[in-house]
Amino acid sequence: MGGPRARRWPPTFAVLKAAGAVGLALGLLGVRLLGIAAAVGLVQFFLCAVIRHVQTRVHHNMAFPGTFLALSVASLALALAR
Repeated sequence: MGGPRARRWPPTFAVLKAAGAVGLALGLLGVRLLGIAAAVGLVQFFLCAVIRHVQTRVHHNMAFPGTFLALSVASLALALAR
């Protein structure tokens, strides 16, 4: 499961998560649609992470993506309720 392709993904994931965090922050500062788009992106990101953990049977650290998924869903719900 290693190789050169596998080593290219972590920086990409870091950029995606950072973009989501910046988008959520901008959403809090008044750019509502960007905040909603960022929350949707983070929900999709962490949903994929949970699915991938289940597919590869890596259950020992499922709490991390599961918790972040729950927080992303909560931020999306709050952004939509505003």
